[in-house]
Amino acid sequence: MFGSTAAQVEKIQAVRAGLPALRHIIAFDPQAGSGVIPLADVEQRGRAGAATYPRFKEDALAVRPDDLATLIYTSGTTGQPKGVMLSHGNICSNVNACVEVLRASEDDSCLAWLPLSHILERMVEYYFLDVGVTINFAESVDTVAPNLVEVHPTIVAGVPRLYEKVYARVLESALSGSALKRRIFLWAKRIGEAWTAHRLAGIPVPLTLRLRHALADRLVFAKLRARTGGRIKFFVSGSAPLAPEVARFFYSAGLPVIEGYGLTETSPVLTLNPLQRLKLGAVGKPIPGVLIKIAPDGEILAKGPNIMRGYYNKPDETREAIDADGWFHTGDIGELDADGYLKITDRKKDLLKTAGGKYIAPQPIENTVRLNKFVASAVVLGDQRKFPIILIVPNFENLERWAKERGLAYASQADLIRLADVKAKMEREVMGGLRDLAKFEMPKKVVLLERDFTIESGELTPSLKVKRRQVEKNYKDLIDRVYAEADPTAAAVEG
Repeated sequence: MFGSTAAQVEKIQAVRAGLPALRHIIAFDPQAGSGVIPLADVEQRGRAGAATYPRFKEDALAVRPDDLATLIYTSGTTGQPKGVMLSHGNICSNVNACVEVLRASEDDSCLAWLPLSHILERMVEYYFLDVGVTINFAESVDTVAPNLVEVHPTIVAGVPRLYEKVYARVLESALSGSALKRRIFLWAKRIGEAWTAHRLAGIPVPLTLRLRHALADRLVFAKLRARTGGRIKFFVSGSAPLAPEVARFFYSAGLPVIEGYGLTETSPVLTLNPLQRLKLGAVGKPIPGVLIKIAPDGEILAKGPNIMRGYYNKPDETREAIDADGWFHTGDIGELDADGYLKITDRKKDLLKTAGGKYIAPQPIENTVRLNKFVASAVVLGDQRKFPIILIVPNFENLERWAKERGLAYASQADLIRLADVKAKMEREVMGGLRDLAKFEMPKKVVLLERDFTIESGELTPSLKVKRRQVEKNYKDLIDRVYAEADPTAAAVEG
C-alpha cells in the first residue's frame, strides 16, 4: 500500500494488524517512520530490476482493453463506498472522447491540486498526458492561490467549492472597500453580465457595451486574471453543479468555466460544455460515444464504452446499477433541453421527502446560500420530518469582523454563534436569499455550527462534497433537539 504523507502512513499502520494480506507499505515521505519502504528505494529497485525483466515491455503491450486498470472507491456521499472496477478500455475511451471536445496542446500547462484518489483528477491528468500538457502539482490545497501566480497555468481543473470561494473573496474584497470601489465593482459586474448574455446567446455585442466592458476589464476583471496567473484559457469544473451566478462572473472576467458531468462509475466524463457554445447552468452535451436519456422518474441514464465493469465483489449492486439493456443508472435527477444540453437537478438519493410527502431538492438551496459572504458551508436536512432545517457553518472571518464592529464580546467561535445578535444576523442573511422558495421548501430553522466540515470527520469527500448522511449522523443529538424545540410533535417519522 502507498502512503503519500506521513499522516497517511500512520493511518495504515494503525490498522495494519487487521490487514493480513498487506506485505509492504511504500511511503512517499522519506521521514515517514519505521516499518515502511521509501519510494526512492522502490524506484532504485525498479531500475536495477529492468535488466532481469526483459519481458516487461511485452507484458505491458499484452494488456487488453477489458483488463482491469484500477479499482476506485466511490465517495460515499449517499451510502457505503463501493469499489468501482474500471478497465483500460473504459479510461482510454473517455480520454479519446474528451480530446475531441477539449482542445489543448503541448503549449498548455495546468495546475493540478485535487487528490489523485479522485477519478476526476486521474482522468484530467490522463488527458493532459495524452495531449502533452505540462502538469504542475500544487504544493498543497492551501497553496493553490500562490501557486497559480507562480506557474501561470493555462488550464485548471477543480470543483465548484474552489470557484465559489474565489467569487466570495472577490465580492468581500470589493464590497468592504471604499464607496467608490464598491460602485466601480458593481458597475463592472453589471456590464460583465450584459456582455456575457450577448456573447453566450451568439448576439453581436453593441459597440457601446464593448467599450464599457473594455473599461470594466481594465478596472476590475484584469486584476482577477492576474491573480490566476494571467494565462488561463479555461477552467474545468466537475463533481457537483456550479452556481450559474459564479460561472457568469468568471466568464465576464475572461475566465470561462467548462462544466462537465460524470461519476466514478463512468470513468468519469459523460457530458462536457463545449468552450465555444457554453450554456451556463447546464453541464454540456454527451461526449462522443456516450448516450444519455432521462427515465420516467427523471433519473439520468447513460450508456457507452466508459461504463464500469461493475462493483468489486458486489454483483447485486452491479445489477441494480446497470440494467439488462446496458444503461447505467446514475442516481442523479436531470433534464435534457431542446439543444441536447444536460441540466442536473439533484441526487436522486439526496432528495428529501418531508413527513407531508413533499419532495425537496437540497442542493440548489445550499448552492444559493453558500454564495452569501457570511456562509462557509450549508446543509439542508428534513427527510421524514415535518419541515426542513438548514445547518450553517459561518464564514467566521467575515462574521467576526461584523461582530467586532458592533462591539460584541465573545471568547470563542462557539460563544459567538450563541449570541442573539449573531443568530438574528445569520438568519437574515440565510433566509434573505431564499425568498423564491415554495413554503414547504423554506427551512424553518437556521442552525449555526462552530466548526466547518472536514474530510477527517467523514463529513467531506476528497473532492470537498458534503456527505449529508454523515453530517446528519455526527450532529444527530443537535438536530433532534432543534426539531423538538421547534415543534415537540416534529420528531422523525418512521419511514
